[in-house]
Amino acid sequence: MVSHAVYNILGINRHGHKELLGMYVSQSEGANFWLGVLTDLQNRGVKDILIACIDNLNGFPQAINAVYPQTEIQTCIVHQIRNSLKYVASKDQKAFMKDLKPVYQAETLELAELRLEELEEKWGKKYEKVLESWRRNWSKLTSYFRYDAAVRKMIYTTNTIEGFHRQVRKVTKTKGAFTSDMALLKLIYLAQKNISEKWTMPLSNWATTAQKLAIWFPDRMILDLN
Repeated sequence: MVSHAVYNILGINRHGHKELLGMYVSQSEGANFWLGVLTDLQNRGVKDILIACIDNLNGFPQAINAVYPQTEIQTCIVHQIRNSLKYVASKDQKAFMKDLKPVYQAETLELAELRLEELEEKWGKKYEKVLESWRRNWSKLTSYFRYDAAVRKMIYTTNTIEGFHRQVRKVTKTKGAFTSDMALLKLIYLAQKNISEKWTMPLSNWATTAQKLAIWFPDRMILDLN
């Protein structure tokens, strides 16, 4: 038996509705795989992506930049926190998190950078590699500071796609194995059809958010005002 992973691309269209853009099966990930995924999306009509929230999968940022060079990339804060805590001693985790929260919950990028410096002063010697990871990924971890609270909530974490995956797993876990990749994709497609029946309404306060996006991304976010 061979284990495969299914990668789903979930987007918010310009009308504020969730939309599953694609499902892809692969045994491994990397720049070549993600380049194929993004090229497929482009060929099927996805003309532009304003902001991509990802969990720092290997090669994914490079593929996005190659196919959609104007796209802003936001790495999932929650994934960064989880990965950091793996290397923080259990006895320090509570205190470390207390000092880390002011970094990613800061009101501005300038304040976040100041809080990060304070975090490094306190924990840098003990957890040098953890703080190096935050510094190394800082530009992609902090894209959301450009936006207001409504947009930040949408893009600072990949929780939306993870919620979708949890619902899909309720269906796939009942199967011990699949005869083919297509059999798996068909089952997920049927599950997605049922899940998407609840995606009838746009996101909360989308009218206001869409107007702000049109200002932030002139000539790219087109509003239907006719």
